[in-house]
Amino acid sequence: MNIVAMVPIKLNSERVKEKNLRMFCDGKPLIQFILEALKKSRNINQIYVYCSDERIQDYLIDGVKFLKRPDFLDANTANCNDIIREFIKEVHADIYVVSHATAPFTSTESIDKCIETVLEHNEYDSAFTVEKVQTFMWSNGKPMNFDPDHFPRTQDLEPLYMETSGAFVFTRDVFQKYDRRIGISPCLVEVGPEESCDIDTEFDMKVAQALYQYERGQ
Repeated sequence: MNIVAMVPIKLNSERVKEKNLRMFCDGKPLIQFILEALKKSRNINQIYVYCSDERIQDYLIDGVKFLKRPDFLDANTANCNDIIREFIKEVHADIYVVSHATAPFTSTESIDKCIETVLEHNEYDSAFTVEKVQTFMWSNGKPMNFDPDHFPRTQDLEPLYMETSGAFVFTRDVFQKYDRRIGISPCLVEVGPEESCDIDTEFDMKVAQALYQYERGQ
């Protein structure tokens, strides 16, 4: 069973300029944290960084391959499924793992749990990491998960699950059949608030760096 991991990288990010290359902590750029987690996996055979800019090669760790992607995938209209569609045209695998550099606290254990769920359980055709959200949620001016006339305790609310950027695992057949990274019977692999941390803004970057330093007594 050939299992390939792919980390999509777009250097011309709008909200945090070249965030994937910025020094995060311990003198390492942000991109290296997810690559190290993937490299420690007991299941992954190959790891690729898929980027249109060859400068990214200077930031990769040993054992990670660079694959140049078409420039049109850097457009704001391109989504992750568009990127995966092009990637699997060039790299054949039985199972793909897609992880994002913006999730530096993603653990190897969570990645492997997603992979092994797809490998070992026929009832799941894909798996991805999620954070459980159990708070009062509203949409379009209406409550989503509670009745305001019968106000519950927070711990009694129906939980919702938010995708994180840590890992999306799916078979080649699933993507080719549904044209998406999540099939029709996915397994949601719950991770804690640290692993679910995702860096999209300068504020997110500062919070993540502070958390990293606090956790390690720096």
